[in-house]
Amino acid sequence: MRPDARLLIPLLLAILAALTAIKALSPDRSGSGFANAISTEALFSASFPDPGGKIQALSQWRGRVLVINFWASWCPPCREEMPELSRLQEKYQSAGLTVLGISTDDVDKMQQFVQKNLLAYPLLAGDFEAASLVASLGNDKSVLPYTVVVGRDGQVAATYFGKLDMRALERDFQPLLSTSR
Repeated sequence: MRPDARLLIPLLLAILAALTAIKALSPDRSGSGFANAISTEALFSASFPDPGGKIQALSQWRGRVLVINFWASWCPPCREEMPELSRLQEKYQSAGLTVLGISTDDVDKMQQFVQKNLLAYPLLAGDFEAASLVASLGNDKSVLPYTVVVGRDGQVAATYFGKLDMRALERDFQPLLSTSR
């Protein structure tokens, strides 16, 4: 093999790996056939404990526009976006939006987190069950945070891998708020 070819192959592999990583962390935004093909059946049949330990059925939020954020207390980007999600909840709650945080932590870890962090939206502890739920909602990369926008009709409108771009998120859910209640 020629010397320059030995250098070219590792370079091409490095470029391919970098492009794959960029794609994996890019948001999958609304309107894609991918988002609309995701079933929310598992979502609306799930139930998880809130910080007080009371079991909450996710079906109680059916018919609302949902921004469901899967997070973990050990995840820095998850924690960074939570104050912004709280502001969105406060701003759009009366228009029919519910921001919902589902943690991959157990109830004890979530309770410790909630004691130190005041948030304006409901949090639930999904523990290990959250991993299978998040996979059923399109997170085939096991990335956190992972956010799903669900319309009043129960259809997935958008999904996001990684830390949110709040302006893009608002652009995706605002049209859903104006649909009939």
